[in-house]
Amino acid sequence: LMTATGALAQDYDYETKHEVAVSIGLFSNSQIIDAFENLSGAIFGAKLEDEQFIGPLSAEYFYHAKKWLSLGGIFVYGHNKQNAMSGNDKIGESKNSYYTLMPAVKFDWLRKKHFGMYSKVAIGATLRSEKYDSNNDSRDYDDSAVHLNWQLSFVGIEAGSPTIRGFAEFGTGEQGIIQAGVRYKF
Repeated sequence: LMTATGALAQDYDYETKHEVAVSIGLFSNSQIIDAFENLSGAIFGAKLEDEQFIGPLSAEYFYHAKKWLSLGGIFVYGHNKQNAMSGNDKIGESKNSYYTLMPAVKFDWLRKKHFGMYSKVAIGATLRSEKYDSNNDSRDYDDSAVHLNWQLSFVGIEAGSPTIRGFAEFGTGEQGIIQAGVRYKF
């Protein structure tokens, strides 16, 4: 009788200890700040056009310390490129790259074999590398700075097999207001 009770207590074949995920998001902190401020344009009096923002692209790892608590880390990359224009002439190019590393905590409030819901909190630092390449080489600019950054995902939803799941998160921060991706649990 005691053997049967012990075996039932461990009947969580979908319970995994590790997970890795990749995702893409929309409207990261860096993307929103770039919409309001661009140092290259302000310094050189250029009008910035043809913005191309890549990311935020994220990779994350979590370890399930308890059924409801996971500890891990998140890496986020973003890149913004714009043409500096004077009238109809291109006079240079502005490029900003963002590299973010954040320790994180994830709270699973529903964890089933094929479905889960959670919230996530992360805080860390972003290295922002800003570069302005002028067509006449007389006004080139290159600078880097580190600043505080975060991710707060109010609601995360995942679904799929016990090991591979698609997910979507809604919140605010460097991974974006909304993000989607794929997660592997092992």
